[in-house]
Amino acid sequence: MSEYIHKSHNVTVLMYHLVFPAKYRRAVFDERIDTVLKEVCIGISDRYQIKFLEIGTDKDHVHFLVQSVPTYSVTKIVRMVKSLTAREMFRRCPEVKKQLWGGEFWTDGYFASTVGKHGDETMIGQYVQNQGKQYQKLHSDYQLALF
Repeated sequence: MSEYIHKSHNVTVLMYHLVFPAKYRRAVFDERIDTVLKEVCIGISDRYQIKFLEIGTDKDHVHFLVQSVPTYSVTKIVRMVKSLTAREMFRRCPEVKKQLWGGEFWTDGYFASTVGKHGDETMIGQYVQNQGKQYQKLHSDYQLALF
């Protein structure tokens, strides 16, 4: 569950729905890749002020529901998540690099949308689940915790 983040002079609850397609829209996500992606994202949460509220895959793209602080712009969050997940994915699963012809893991583009705390969070979660034909929830963290 999202929470109010208290800093010295502000209180925020900034959430974003991000969608990253795999390069060439290739169906690279399977059970092993999903597990690695989840582990990497949880590692990012441990090191940076980004909390993954939900992660879901649909064979050729990934949906993230993330919460962060105002010092991280959407562009910075996207750049950080894309670069760290791609680097670790290629390191831990070298067969994916062959599937993508030795190139990049993610497309250059992405979708980003803000999510409100009251009402929209559930609606976006349902939208993410109903978006694809083979949606599989990898991670869900709706418990209160401190950064």
